[in-house]
Amino acid sequence: MTQTDQDNKPKGRTGEVKNELEELVECYIVENRELLDQLGQDLLDLENRPTDKELHQKVFRAVHTIKGTSSFLGFDQMTELAHALEDVLNKLRKGDLKLTTDMVDVLLGTYDFLKILFERIQTQNSEPIDLSKVLKQLRTIAKVSTKTPNASHPVLSPDKDQTSSSSTPVTSKTTDSVIRVDVGRINELMNLVGELVLARNRLGMVTQKMNEEYDDFPLAEQAIETSSQIDFITTELQMAVLKTRMIPIEKLVNRLPRLIRDVSREMSKNIELQIYGEDTEIDKFIIDELNDPLIHILRNAADHGIELPEERQKVGKASKGTIIVRVEREGNQIVITIQDDGRGMDPEKLTQAALKKGLISEARAREMTKRDAFNLIFEPGFTTAEQVTHVSGRGVGLDVVRTNISKLKGIIDIESEIGVGSKFVLKLPLTLAVIQGLLVKAGEEIFSIPIGSVLEVVRVEANEIDTIDGREVYRLRNMILPLAQISQVLGVNVNGTEPQWRYIVVTGLADQRLGIVVDSLLGQKELVIRSLGRYLGNVPGISGSTILGDGKVMMIIDVGQFMELYARRS
Repeated sequence: MTQTDQDNKPKGRTGEVKNELEELVECYIVENRELLDQLGQDLLDLENRPTDKELHQKVFRAVHTIKGTSSFLGFDQMTELAHALEDVLNKLRKGDLKLTTDMVDVLLGTYDFLKILFERIQTQNSEPIDLSKVLKQLRTIAKVSTKTPNASHPVLSPDKDQTSSSSTPVTSKTTDSVIRVDVGRINELMNLVGELVLARNRLGMVTQKMNEEYDDFPLAEQAIETSSQIDFITTELQMAVLKTRMIPIEKLVNRLPRLIRDVSREMSKNIELQIYGEDTEIDKFIIDELNDPLIHILRNAADHGIELPEERQKVGKASKGTIIVRVEREGNQIVITIQDDGRGMDPEKLTQAALKKGLISEARAREMTKRDAFNLIFEPGFTTAEQVTHVSGRGVGLDVVRTNISKLKGIIDIESEIGVGSKFVLKLPLTLAVIQGLLVKAGEEIFSIPIGSVLEVVRVEANEIDTIDGREVYRLRNMILPLAQISQVLGVNVNGTEPQWRYIVVTGLADQRLGIVVDSLLGQKELVIRSLGRYLGNVPGISGSTILGDGKVMMIIDVGQFMELYARRS
């Protein structure tokens, strides 16, 4: 054998082994991510259903599988911790131990360490962490010897339950039905579909004009039929691609019960969390941004909303407080409601707290409506807590809600009644990839306002618009709505005569409201947002552009930036 042959042979084999190992680790990560996600929820359920034998078996098998696969790949700390947890769970399922609240604290703490170790495996961080405290707690509970088996070669009990099918590889049928696709590829596909939508709109306009001008031309009718078919196929393709980015919100809301349990224990409160609609699907990118807002709203409800058990009993309430999270789909929007039966919010107390912090002036405080007072909780630095705790009191948190919801082009509404409770309503677009836009005309220019930010449209006469301190306003039911002219805010020239009747497009972003005054409405249209290109760059108040069916370019208003520009100019 030549030297070249000798060099090539080992290299090829090493490459094959490396690829096989990478595939095994990848499969390990996919399988154990699902197991760990479910395990967190199952441990919480176990506290509420300590006599559920089937649930005990399910939790035990999950930890046993994690231990086995971790041992096979040489993840020693993961194996050691899972083995110690398995010992406790084994005694629990056999009835040798009785589950207590303190014991659940240890089990959940162990679960947290498993998650940390798992994240380190994903990021290829091989530096060990200190597990001595949690291992000691588990061994104390299990009342076993401190001497444990070799982490790399754990002793496996030969009983039937430990060798159940849960620890065997996933069947080929399940594996073949699912493929993993990089998110970047889905985004590329979404961009191509967006271009196809623009071409479809253009084709529809051209065929319609051709049919009007050459109605007796035989090919005109065929062109209309073909255009209609392409329209249908494009819509179906667009929805199919959108669905690839949609995942159940369950993955997000399943983290919330643990949060409420921890806060309840820390604050000595008794709180029940009810979740509805967790199977509702939403764009993955929106779910990623929703995590912090939901956590902060729930923390606020648990800390400031729900009273202590003795306080609730004094006012005739059940000692256990309730927080309800409800997820629903309404058209092209996702509506998330977080409601508690706590003490409610006092507008006067909120206003005084904001004054004390210097967040508002005396004059502003006198003008504030009930709704304005509720929205003060989103101001950076605002807090009503008298003492700083792990949960609240630092004046940070709910301003994150405003920031993230604004980023998602969403809307927040608050309802609250003293002694009854509070309700937060989040309205978010189903996806940010394609938007529904309201086409409006201001002078001779056409703009689009994202439907997700439109609350309602009001038709008024010019003399119904009032002026306060040089700013145009309109009294909309119990609210003084500030008004903005597109030409003044964006600084564009919109030639045209001022009509007698105007339309006020009432827009909302997070907790803010603004009426945009336009001359006429041109209907609703599905839009694919395109950047303005390098030449124009970023234009304040404009999120992008789109091409209409007749080939004209239309600007799409960024409601958040538009509100900021209005505030500055005012």
